Amino acid sequence: MKPFRFSSLSFSFPYIKKFRIFAILAGAFLLGSASGILVTWIARVQDPETNTVSGNPLYQESTSWGLGFQKEGDRPTGNATIKELKPYHAYYAQDTKEKVIYLTFDAGYENGNTPLILDALKKHHAPATFFAVGNFIADNPDLIRRIVKEGHIIGNHTMTHPDMSSISSLESFQKELQGVEKLYKDVTGKEMIKFYRPPRGIYSTANLSMAKELGYSTFFWSLAYVDWIQDQQPSKEEAFDKLLTRIHPGAIVLLHNTSSTNGAILDQLLTRWEEMGYRFASLKELAGE
Repeated sequence: MKPFRFSSLSFSFPYIKKFRIFAILAGAFLLGSASGILVTWIARVQDPETNTVSGNPLYQESTSWGLGFQKEGDRPTGNATIKELKPYHAYYAQDTKEKVIYLTFDAGYENGNTPLILDALKKHHAPATFFAVGNFIADNPDLIRRIVKEGHIIGNHTMTHPDMSSISSLESFQKELQGVEKLYKDVTGKEMIKFYRPPRGIYSTANLSMAKELGYSTFFWSLAYVDWIQDQQPSKEEAFDKLLTRIHPGAIVLLHNTSSTNGAILDQLLTRWEEMGYRFASLKELAGE
């Protein structure tokens, strides 16, 4: 298609009339564009279901979960608010002043640190949710049975850890979750609790809607730190600097089961949080199950 050029227009009027007509046409075009923008802006500012503010990343096609910390001890802001996530049965923290912590671990594979983590959780009577990828369940049936026996939850972190927001069909989305469900039932003989965490925190509104349609609650987080890089594990001091100063009432804490730092410090970390007045609760409590 050839580019549109005003010079290609032919008028039979004198130059001044040409200019006036051009100005009228341009003004009408700009007015129409402005009206369209205004209508779009109004439509996006007030979403009837969630009262969402225009431009919030929750309404973008795809984004990664992120946090902004303002004040020590306060809940951070997220890409979306607790209120905006609620219609999707999605959570990143609890709106409470009670000093309660929800412990979660993303479990992609096993490298010897999960038993240490479980020992610390057992000592402190702290329930946790392990969001497991398919191969973690398939490769560690005895460990999965121990996790369940000790009162923890195995959550769904998908079969192959893909970018779930790129999946457009409910059937394909369901396939990623059903594979994990089947593995879990084969190992434990039980139905899986429908708790889901998007791989790498990448999500979209369609992603959240499909999870809800399949009966899942989606869990993001309000506290995490860089603990997943195997050859760059944080020191104890670095871990405590993030995890003690940024803890807050109603926090969903994301840790990784592969972290040797987490395995080494968890007992002391839980002790420190208890000394700060916190208790540990299951995500069932948060989701009202």
